[in-house]
Amino acid sequence: MSAHSTAPPPAPSGTRPGLFARLADWSRRRRRLAILLWVAVLLGVTAASQAAGSNWRNDFSLPGTDSQAATDLLERHGSAQAGDSVEIVFKDERGLRAAGTERDVERMLDQVRGLPSVVDVRSPYADGGAAVSEGGDVAYATVTLDDKAELVPKEDVREIIDTAQRAGSDALQVELGGDAVRGVEEESGGAAEGAGMLAALVILVLLFGSLVAAAVPLGTALFAVGTAVGLITLAGHVFTVADFTPPIMMLVGLGVGVDYALLIFYRYRHELIRGADRDGAARIALDAAGRTVFFAGCTVIIALLGLVALGLGALQGVALAVALTVLVTMAASLVLLPALLAVLGRRIQRHVLKRAGKAAAKGRTEDSRWRALATAVQRRPLPALVAALVALTALSAPALGMRLGFADAGNDAPSTTSRQAYDLLAEGFGPGFNGPLVVVAQGGGAAGAAEAGEEAQARIAQADGVAATTPPMPSEDGEVTTVIVFPESAPQDAATADLVHDLRDDVLPRLSAETGSEYLVGGATAATQDFSDTVADRMPLFVALVVGLSTLLLMLVFRSLWIPLKAAVLNLLSIGAALGVITLVFQEGWFGVQPGPIEAFIPVMIFAIVFGLSMDYEVFLVSRMHEEWERTKNAAHAVREGLAVTGQVITAAALIMIVVFAAFILSPSRMLQQFGLGLAVAILLDALVIRCLIVPAVMQLLGRHAWWLPGPLARRLPKVALERPGEPAEDAGRERSERRGAGVP
Repeated sequence: MSAHSTAPPPAPSGTRPGLFARLADWSRRRRRLAILLWVAVLLGVTAASQAAGSNWRNDFSLPGTDSQAATDLLERHGSAQAGDSVEIVFKDERGLRAAGTERDVERMLDQVRGLPSVVDVRSPYADGGAAVSEGGDVAYATVTLDDKAELVPKEDVREIIDTAQRAGSDALQVELGGDAVRGVEEESGGAAEGAGMLAALVILVLLFGSLVAAAVPLGTALFAVGTAVGLITLAGHVFTVADFTPPIMMLVGLGVGVDYALLIFYRYRHELIRGADRDGAARIALDAAGRTVFFAGCTVIIALLGLVALGLGALQGVALAVALTVLVTMAASLVLLPALLAVLGRRIQRHVLKRAGKAAAKGRTEDSRWRALATAVQRRPLPALVAALVALTALSAPALGMRLGFADAGNDAPSTTSRQAYDLLAEGFGPGFNGPLVVVAQGGGAAGAAEAGEEAQARIAQADGVAATTPPMPSEDGEVTTVIVFPESAPQDAATADLVHDLRDDVLPRLSAETGSEYLVGGATAATQDFSDTVADRMPLFVALVVGLSTLLLMLVFRSLWIPLKAAVLNLLSIGAALGVITLVFQEGWFGVQPGPIEAFIPVMIFAIVFGLSMDYEVFLVSRMHEEWERTKNAAHAVREGLAVTGQVITAAALIMIVVFAAFILSPSRMLQQFGLGLAVAILLDALVIRCLIVPAVMQLLGRHAWWLPGPLARRLPKVALERPGEPAEDAGRERSERRGAGVP
C-alpha cells in the first residue's frame, strides 16, 4: 500500500469491523481534521479558562456533625467565632511589656483593624494581659476574619501578613499562624510535573529506541491533560472544585494518558512486527487494545465516581474533575492517537521493522524473557503465590494502625512564618494552644446562655486533658456563648482526639442533662476529627460499591466468576500495601520524615484511583490470555503467551506511572507527597508482584476453571467481548508473519 493511501483494505463480506476499528479508520482517513479538531479544542478551552480565571473553592462542610452545627449556630447569632482567625505571635527577649515594645505592637494592630476581611483584633494586652506568656517574652494577638479561611481572599491575608511583619525588628520577632496564613504560603508542584514528564520521555525513548515513537504516547497525554485542565478550570465557576485539584488532575492525567496511549501504540507496533500493514495494524490495535483501554477507563471512572457516595463536598469536586480527566485521556487515545499514527506511520514502521530485524538476526525476541518468567512461575505456582502474598500482607499490616487527620503548621517547613508561629505558641503557652476547641453553649435567652457558658467553663476546666479555658464570650445577640478550650496535647496527638470524644460523649451530655442547656464542640481541631471519623465510617460503603461494580464489569467482559474475584482481592492487597508504606513513612516518621497523621482523604482517593488503574493492567493482561484461550482452549498456553506478549508493555507503562507519581514526592505539599508515594508504591507492587507473579500463579492453579461461569449467570449476563478473534486483518497479519518465519516472501 502506498504511503499516501488513506483507506484500509476492505474486510471480507459478512464481517463488520468493530466500533473502535471504525473509529480508527475515520481518524486515519480524516487525520488532519482529527488533529486540527483537538488543537482547536485545546486552544479554545485554554483561552476561555484563562479569560475566565480560576475559581477554586474548598468545601469542608460536614452537615450532621457537631463542628458544622456549632459553626452554623455561631453564624446565625452573629458570633465573632463563626469566622476563622489569624494569630499574630510576638517574641521579645527583653519582655513584651516594655513601653516601647507595647507601643509598637498596638500601633501595628490598629493598622490591621482597618484591613479588608478583618472583623476584630484582640490585643495581647487586653483582659489584663491574658495573651502574654508567664515568662513575658511570648504573646499573641487574635485577628478574627469575616469568613472561613478558604473563603477569605488570599490577597487580603497577604496584606495582613505584610502589615504585621513590618513591625518586626532585630529585638521583636513577629510571626503569623492560622489556616488562612498557611493557605497563602503553599507552593505549586509544577517542578514535580515537569520532572515526571521528562522521566516518562526517557523511558519511552529507551523502550522504543526512537524519539518520534516515544513522542506519540507522551504527546497524546499532554493534549488530553491540557484540555482537561481547561475544562475543569471553567467548571470551577459552576461547581465547587478544591484548590488542590489541579496538581492531582495533572498527576493522574499524565500517568493514565501515557499509559492508555502506550497500550494501544504497543499493540500497533506488535502487529507491524507480525507483518500487518499500517492500516491493518491500526485497525487491530484499536479493535483489541482500544477496547481494553475503553473498559479500563470505565473502571477508573466508576471507582472515582464512587467517591460521590461518600457525601463529602471536598472530595466530590475532585472526583468529578479526575474522572473527566480520565475520560478526556481515553478519548484522546481512541481518536487523536490513530491520527498521529497515520501522520507518522511510515517513519514508525520503518524504525520498528529495522529494530525487529536486528533482534531476529541476533536470535532473540522481545517476549522471550517474559515467556521464560511465565514458564518458571507455572512450574512452581504455589511457592511464587505464597511468597508474594506474604510480602503484600506484611506491607499492609501497618495500615491497620493508620490515624487520619490533617497536617497543621507543625508539619510546615521550618522557614515558614506559620511554622515559626506554631513553635512560639507551643513554647510560650503549651502544645495544645495550637489546636483549641470551641465549645458553644445555648440556654433559654441571653441570661440562660450566659449561665450555660459559665457552667460549661467550670465543668470542662476539671476534665482530664484540658490545660486552660477562656471565660464565656457572648454572641452579638447574647443568645449563645463560646468557651475556648486549650488541650494539654498537640492538635495531631491522639490524646486531643480522645478529649474531643470525651467532651462530646461524657462531660457535656451529663452537664446538659443537669442544666437543660445545649452544648456543641466545634473549631478547626474538632472539625478535623469529624472529617476523619466521617471518612472512616463511610469507607466500607465506598469500598463495597466500587469493588462490586468493578467486579460485575469484569464478569461481563471475561464471562468468568473467579477472574473478577481474584482481581478484586489482589487490588485490595496492593492498595493495602501502599497505605501501609504511607503509614510507615509519614505517620511513623521513616526516612527522616516528620511524623504526623495521614491526610484524611488520602486513603479514599488512593483507593479510587489505584483500584481503577490496577484494573487497567488486569484487563490488558487477562484479555490477551483470554484471546489465546478462545483460540487454543489450552489454559497453560494462554497464561504463558498472555504474560509473554504483555509483560514488557505493562512493565514499561507501570514504570512511567511510577516516575510520574513519584515525582510528586518532591512537592512541598505534604498531601501531594503522600499521594505520590502511595500511587507509586501501589503501581510498583501491582505491575511487578501481582501481574508478573501472582496472576500467572493463580491462573495456572485454576487452569480451565479460571474461565468458568455458572450456567444461570452465563444465560443472564450480556456478552461483551474485548477482543475479536479471527478478525480478517489480524488473520492476514498472522498469515504474513508465519510465511516470513518459513522463509516464504
